[in-house]
Amino acid sequence: MNDGRAPGKIRNIAELARMAGVSAGTVSRALADKSLVNKETRERIQALAREHGFRPNQMARRLRTQKTGVIGVVIPLGHERRQHISDPFFMTLFGYLADELTESGHDLMLSRVIPGDDEWLDRIVDSGMLDGALVIGQSNQTEAIERVAQHYRPLVIWGSHRDGQAQCTVGVDNFAGGRLAAERLVARGAKRLAFFGDTNGPEIAERLAGAQAVADAAGLSLRAFPTHLASDEMASQIAGHLADLGGAIEGIVCASDIIAMSTIRLLHERGMAVPDQVAVTGFDDLPLASRMVPQLTTVRQDIAAGARAMVDALRRRIDGEDAPSTVMVPELIVRESA
Repeated sequence: MNDGRAPGKIRNIAELARMAGVSAGTVSRALADKSLVNKETRERIQALAREHGFRPNQMARRLRTQKTGVIGVVIPLGHERRQHISDPFFMTLFGYLADELTESGHDLMLSRVIPGDDEWLDRIVDSGMLDGALVIGQSNQTEAIERVAQHYRPLVIWGSHRDGQAQCTVGVDNFAGGRLAAERLVARGAKRLAFFGDTNGPEIAERLAGAQAVADAAGLSLRAFPTHLASDEMASQIAGHLADLGGAIEGIVCASDIIAMSTIRLLHERGMAVPDQVAVTGFDDLPLASRMVPQLTTVRQDIAAGARAMVDALRRRIDGEDAPSTVMVPELIVRESA
């Protein structure tokens, strides 16, 4: 009777086991490449499976192992609701995370979340769809993330570390990064300083605190201007900040490379030369930073290394280890804008 299957196609592990002359358990272990089965037998069984077009039932395997093979990558947009996944920082970090996860055999589920209550992360991690979750940024959701981290271990956050917290974070020392940016401007002779960035999230608040510490130590003033990371609001806000400042500004610390790039463009439109009249620094060192004119002086956070650290910490936590947070050292990258 022809049931529609290709000739010789194997339907299940039992058929493959009969063909190979071994037990079903040996076939299962061989297909999983377990060293419990000797190399010659493993290779023979795997070759038979390829020859007869047999692919193990992934759903059955997941039921046996109690693992889905899926990692959630979550972007919470609490205070930046109009920010998009296409933001260059998100895409750069997500690209590195995707490379690391797919190379280790995981699938990804990407979620852009606008929190409407304190249980948005609970719903994600309790869905039964994930082996673990990576969260890109803390936004203004630190308390919600911290509460979930106290009971859900396979969770790693890109963000700021604070002593005593339950959440495992990977990120740069933002206070030190803010210091580096402001110190560069002061070293150039800038005395009238401004900071552009939205401090509702802890990362940018710490960057401002670092810059403020430098200004205070030098006896200088630093005016902080809330600036959205959402691209469709950023330009008009920065234009308003520059109008408020008039010509009374010599150095601007920007909380991100994208803010810095928009600032430089708008300064150019106002006829103000960068860096001769106004020096500008960014934060991130995205690939775009070295491709603009003038090239951007910025604080580098090693996004590729951070992605590797996030995935490594998540793997360890999935395996039951208590991987600690990672705080990376920022680096000032001096280019033309400051």
